[in-house]
Amino acid sequence: MGTGTGAVDLSVVVPAYNEETRLGPTLDAITGYLTETAGRWGSWEVIVADDGSTDGTREVPELHRPGVRLVTGDRNRGKGHALRLGVAESRGRRVLVTDADLAAPIEELERLDKALSEGNAAAIGSRSVPGADIANRQHRVRELMGRAGNVLIRAVAVPGIRDTQCGFKLFEGDRAREAFGAARLDGWGIDVEVLHHFHRAGLPVAEVPVRWSHQPGSKVGPLAYPRVLTDLARIRARTLSRAHLLAAVLFLLMSVTLYSGRFFDPAHRYLTDSMQDQNQWEWFFAVTAHNVAHLHNPFFTDLQGFPDGVNLMANTVMLGLSVPFAPVTLLFGPALALSLCMTLGLAATAFAWYRLMAKRVVRHRAAAFVGASLAAFAPPMVSHANAHPNFVVLFMIPLIIERTLRLATGARVVRDGTVLGLMTAYQILLGEEPLLLAALGMLLFAAAYGALRRDVARAAWRPLLQGLLIAGAVCVPLVAYPLYWQFAGPQSYAGIAHGDNAGNSPLSMLAFAERSLIAGDADTANALSLNPTEQNAFYGWPLIAAAFAITVRLWDRALVKALAFTALAAAVLSFGQKIRIPLTDTVVPGPWALVAHKPLFESVIEGRVAMICAPALGMLLALALDRVAVSRDRATQYLGLLGVTLALLPLIPAPLKSTDRAPVPEFIAAGMWKSYVRPGESLVPVPLPDPGASEGLHWQTAAHLGFRIPGGYYNGPWGPDHIGIYGAAPRITSNMLRDVRYTGVIPALGKDWQTQAEQDFAYWKAGCLVLAPQPNDGALRTVLKKLTGREGTWTGGVWVWDLHKGT
Repeated sequence: MGTGTGAVDLSVVVPAYNEETRLGPTLDAITGYLTETAGRWGSWEVIVADDGSTDGTREVPELHRPGVRLVTGDRNRGKGHALRLGVAESRGRRVLVTDADLAAPIEELERLDKALSEGNAAAIGSRSVPGADIANRQHRVRELMGRAGNVLIRAVAVPGIRDTQCGFKLFEGDRAREAFGAARLDGWGIDVEVLHHFHRAGLPVAEVPVRWSHQPGSKVGPLAYPRVLTDLARIRARTLSRAHLLAAVLFLLMSVTLYSGRFFDPAHRYLTDSMQDQNQWEWFFAVTAHNVAHLHNPFFTDLQGFPDGVNLMANTVMLGLSVPFAPVTLLFGPALALSLCMTLGLAATAFAWYRLMAKRVVRHRAAAFVGASLAAFAPPMVSHANAHPNFVVLFMIPLIIERTLRLATGARVVRDGTVLGLMTAYQILLGEEPLLLAALGMLLFAAAYGALRRDVARAAWRPLLQGLLIAGAVCVPLVAYPLYWQFAGPQSYAGIAHGDNAGNSPLSMLAFAERSLIAGDADTANALSLNPTEQNAFYGWPLIAAAFAITVRLWDRALVKALAFTALAAAVLSFGQKIRIPLTDTVVPGPWALVAHKPLFESVIEGRVAMICAPALGMLLALALDRVAVSRDRATQYLGLLGVTLALLPLIPAPLKSTDRAPVPEFIAAGMWKSYVRPGESLVPVPLPDPGASEGLHWQTAAHLGFRIPGGYYNGPWGPDHIGIYGAAPRITSNMLRDVRYTGVIPALGKDWQTQAEQDFAYWKAGCLVLAPQPNDGALRTVLKKLTGREGTWTGGVWVWDLHKGT
């Protein structure tokens, strides 16, 4: 029996309104049962929550027994208000809510308690699942109304629950106090609202068959079901829209701040650390819009890499966004379109992670916001934000994860499998490598969680497999032709190598990225990464330490163990095929070697696998904050918030570096090139554009793709085996011009060089050569004079060699 003000093992909450007749026998039954089985239930209390009764409910003698308490409302507001009062006053580690008519006998508590002990957060009595025993049914009309109402409720609020209105429910105490405290409905619809709260938070609820007998005097009228659905929809829309709108606005502000150096003047600003990628991506958006406007093949173009062309599907042109953004590109230019795409896409990605975490991982939206902020704005994401929209615009990945989780429940396998197939097809048109990495992360998580929760794995594998097969059946026909073009079409290639040092150093997991506002270390970051766009780890030792502490503190939760395993496994895989032990010369084989040469994986930069850690670590932080939010211990709250703050503070990103963009020469911008380049010919920038210097692509977009160029910055085939390389297949003249550009050394140019140049110019169908001011341009000018036999013409800010005979 409960005494004093400390916690008890069980609280029984009974809402009452004008229950003078039934309340006494109900309290007799409850207190008698709990007294007789005291060793089973431990300490207990019974709370009667009176909802402003006008009869003698408050004077029922049984209310004065030990262990029974009365809480009263000032007036009649409804069952929901009474339950909020009663549950708020409860002190139990478990809370039973039962109606005053005791239609389900108190002895059925045994069944609910057993279900709660099996890992569920709530167990609700049900009249609609196999095993239920109904001794005295309601009137047939009322029963049919109840079934119809529950169909609507399942569709709108609590999928999978057959009977939401049986007034006999057992909850974990803290979960109950949180759910009822967050509820807003005053009527009997609070049952639906609370169960919806559990559903939204991803908390397991068991529906347990009970003995039940209809008691006369029900206060549920014919319009109750439509009214509760209306009230629930209204409250849900208001509360969710406010929280979600605030989160969306904050994510957008964060994204705009990150891109502030370019966002407000994209046409004249260049992201310094993007190297040549901004030129490349603007060209991708421009050529896609050009193909859409002229109804050309969206998978191929010869505007770059002329005359061989570029397999656009084999490059990351993100047709899923560049096509919808085509009107923006055509009206305002590719610089603005790309800037909007990356800024809005990053904010949308953060919001998608937020929705997933708020729905599936944590109950508190503030915790979900913090976790999503790390998932979307972690140092690897900020690094890729310089240059790789395919690794920034990831809003489909959380949606795919959430839909896969739905499949595992087996509720609507055909519908969810179909939607998953459509989502996957769209993600393929956004970026295949991020999808592959997401699938790898999901596989790591599923393996860990399935090993920990074999009961869940046994229940989920069959509907999950069925749904994935349906998804494949939907997805494959939609992407079959684009993938055929990618892997077997013109200018396709057989995979692309990134060298033997594309993995992360273990030290990079503990170090700080260059753009970390407080702790950024450019020298360390550059020494531990391929380049500023590939700082794929750099989570910082405070975050790693915090994640370790969270894992230890919440080790009892399978979700925490699975997330920790996923993050650790992804980090180790990202070290590559060979792992150098820090501070030693010892090199050991890495697990990535097992998949490095397998199809699809052979083209992956293995260091990017560490990006999987970002959402996993974000969810661990969110879980920690969620636990802190429900803690009643001030020291726990303070230390928890302090730990998360110290872990994240060093990672706050500084705005990306930007600089004024080099102006396009007047020769290009004013259209002077048109008198030098005839139909079917190309304009040849000197040296030819390549991954190291691709300003020629910017010239093309400034000229609205009016001319073709040889060379370029893209992935294409080389040699008889069609090995993938960056840029066009090299030719002798293009290699020589590039060497002169970087070294300033002029080779001995005889007749053979002139003959070779003529052949290469003919292969490129060159109408003219264009040399803009640049390092070693004097040496390049001398070389071109010797190759062509004449001096170029200075016009429009560039040197031009007209290659037409007789001119």
